[in-house]
Amino acid sequence: MPRYKLTIEYDGTPYCGWQRQKNGLSVQEVIETGIHGFSGEPAVIFGAGRTDAGVHATGQVAHVDLSRAWDDDTVRDALNAHIRDEPVSILAAERVADDFDARFSARKRWYLYRIFNRRAPPAIDRGRVWWVSKRLDVEAMHEAAQALVGTHDFNTFRSSHCQAKNPIRTLEELSVAKGPGDEIHITAMAQSFLHNQIRSFAGTLKLVGEERWTKDDVVAALKSRDRTRCGPVAPPDGLYLTKVEYGNAPKRTLPTTAV
Repeated sequence: MPRYKLTIEYDGTPYCGWQRQKNGLSVQEVIETGIHGFSGEPAVIFGAGRTDAGVHATGQVAHVDLSRAWDDDTVRDALNAHIRDEPVSILAAERVADDFDARFSARKRWYLYRIFNRRAPPAIDRGRVWWVSKRLDVEAMHEAAQALVGTHDFNTFRSSHCQAKNPIRTLEELSVAKGPGDEIHITAMAQSFLHNQIRSFAGTLKLVGEERWTKDDVVAALKSRDRTRCGPVAPPDGLYLTKVEYGNAPKRTLPTTAV
């Protein structure tokens, strides 16, 4: 059966998350319904990251097996036509090798967290950023973030509902910088993340930006491996899965979980 790699953009606001669930409409269900609409066959897609309710994507990746071969552009355009009423867009469809796996072949996952930092609330980007009205110290946030880079036990910075057996992850990048206008951007990159890890980072670094915490407080929280020592978990509104990088062959390692 031909396998296709899909690159996907979506506004996660109206969905219960990426993964199909019984309690609401998911991004996965929207796309699978669209595939059935144009191909006439039931299909199950497999995503690179199981984003939580309200989390967005500009570069989510999934794979799907179809019973017949279609041109890449036909898959993209036909699928977009069948999901046109939803805030989901298939940016590209590409025929790939049978051993490609959107989840297990991934080498790096990039996430962006957008903080909207001004006194007045957002109007255009409401639901797509985290509004923080108090002025934040971006340089202090970035400096504190560097204490989290590397291989650590990140038990402090994961959800109490996280199903990962091992809390050790290697965080290759965590940067905080001024974005366009009144935005502050937190960029994170690793092969895999724990449930709520990036949102936990964002909430903790906000405390540093407000001068309520120091870098030493972040280090102490990390070393404690105690979930109760984490800062508040930031809302899903500002989080985006922006890019997934792949190697030449699948590698089954620690799986990614919802963030």
